[in-house]
Amino acid sequence: MNELSLAATPIEHFHVCAFFDSREQEYDVLIPFFKEAIDQGEKSIHILNPATLAEHRNRLIDAGIDAEACEACGQLELQSWHGVYLDENGGFEKDRMLATLSAVCKEATEAGYPRVRIMGNMDWAFNDAAMGKDLLAYEAEVNEVLSENRQPAICVYDISKLSGSMMMDLLRTHPLTLINGIVQENPFYTPASEMIEELRNRETKTLLRTGHAG
Repeated sequence: MNELSLAATPIEHFHVCAFFDSREQEYDVLIPFFKEAIDQGEKSIHILNPATLAEHRNRLIDAGIDAEACEACGQLELQSWHGVYLDENGGFEKDRMLATLSAVCKEATEAGYPRVRIMGNMDWAFNDAAMGKDLLAYEAEVNEVLSENRQPAICVYDISKLSGSMMMDLLRTHPLTLINGIVQENPFYTPASEMIEELRNRETKTLLRTGHAG
């Protein structure tokens, strides 16, 4: 498949990990996904770096999406990281975000939208190295929230910010990948329960190695 479309996405999977090496590549691939949502009367929520909100809106407009009208009627929401992924102190708390995501999905359904599509730019996670562990646990567990609500979400990552090990871990938490504009089932996907157990074992080993266990 040459463009991102839910029509070609396995219906049992709803969580996509997208890797890009430039902003231009990112928009070339994602704009058709955004337009498809608007054309089909679906709710769209884009969670972004607050510094890029205006640029993002302009890119949507340049692509033929009436972003301002869609925002005014509530079909499109452009939201900042702060208040969604991050709390008022700039911290990330996995369970709070999972609850927020579940509530967003339910609210869109109750408002009559046939589907809500969520896109989250994940660059916030690399502003603090300590967030890495919680990020992986969140990415593993969010599969269950999305599957329960049957709503799709794309997590957008900048390849330049990822180490090889982090990229592999992120791959393992997503049942679908988007690389070079192609969505496909991910052979490296690890079920949430297994991934969470592995993350706990890693943490225990780290504590033992550094002498902080007990």
